[in-house]
Amino acid sequence: KGVRITKITGQSVPFETHKNVSGVAALALLAGINTDFGFEIEIDKRIKPGSGIGSSAASSAGAVWAINKLLGDPFSTKDLVRFAMEGERLASGVPHADNVAPALFGGFTLVRSYEPLDIINIHTPSELFVTVIHPQIEVKTSDAREILKTNVTLKNAIKQWGNVGGLISGLYTEDYELIGRSLEDFIVEPIRSILIPAFDLLKQESINAGALGCGISGSGPSVFALSKGKDTALKVAAAMRLVYNKVGLPYDIHVSKVNKEGIKILESK
Repeated sequence: KGVRITKITGQSVPFETHKNVSGVAALALLAGINTDFGFEIEIDKRIKPGSGIGSSAASSAGAVWAINKLLGDPFSTKDLVRFAMEGERLASGVPHADNVAPALFGGFTLVRSYEPLDIINIHTPSELFVTVIHPQIEVKTSDAREILKTNVTLKNAIKQWGNVGGLISGLYTEDYELIGRSLEDFIVEPIRSILIPAFDLLKQESINAGALGCGISGSGPSVFALSKGKDTALKVAAAMRLVYNKVGLPYDIHVSKVNKEGIKILESK
């Protein structure tokens, strides 16, 4: 009974169940159902922890989704989000759904509230592409949270929520110009960007290359840009490469459409 992590490849993460986000999320799920057996988890960890592209969320969400499938889907996707949030609690100190919700539901998601948990799927425009560059440095989510201000000025709040509304409207109507105008963060980015090498230059060069907008992915250090069409997204990737090549900083870069499906089975044994 219980959960054991039996194999880890790729990035180095703990084998101890209570120290691994996959294990903690899986235990949270098993606490909600009566079984007379347990599970062994094998992890192929391809997303580096502290990357800002949902490393802990991928493992937490993947574990609970797979176990739920093996059990015959007794839990709803929203239930799985709650279980996966426990993995996020271990990773960042806060049980948030920022990353596990879109990982499980797919596409864009809006976490409207936590009590009760209310998750809303947002329409994904058909020509929207994402370019993400990950400099090979680590920014811990917990550290990135600690530097944030606890108070927000009314002026910035008004501008920020206006952009949130504009972004959601732009996504639903596939108004790419509106999406671009709404991708300005007045609250978190000005603070966290100091942790990311050459952030301002990356952002400017991405926009010069045709990106709709650019910002910090998660808590950093990865930086994302949204573009209309794959060709533009690839041009943005080339511009980002030039910036870090000049800086002399190693990096990984990804160009992709938004995954609207969420988690899926790649191979079953």
